Amino acid sequence: MAKTAEKSGYRAHARYILISPFKLRPIADKVRNKPYTEVISVLENAPQKGARVLRKVIESAAANALAQNKQMDEDMLYLRELLVNEGPRMKRLWPRARGRADILHKRMSHITAVVDEIARSGE
Repeated sequence: MAKTAEKSGYRAHARYILISPFKLRPIADKVRNKPYTEVISVLENAPQKGARVLRKVIESAAANALAQNKQMDEDMLYLRELLVNEGPRMKRLWPRARGRADILHKRMSHITAVVDEIARSGE
């Protein structure tokens, strides 16, 4: 049997967020694999609605890291992984002419953020 690699880092999940993953992914691509303080400053100044949602999830992952490891500092954290997956779709009917209807899909997202400590060069 092969050994499974244990994933390190501190996680936070947000599920069933009513915003399309197609709107969240471009914002997530801008901040992935960057230091935590830089990520928060970028997301605070971004005008998109998805930036607020992503910031809350990343701040939650950082809070988990700082709560579990008291010696850790915010400056030593970086965003190791940020996943934006598609959740279920709500289907709504949209009335059309002659008694017909179109289906309107309201897409949901599942967001997972993993924050980890920056490896120090002297160790």
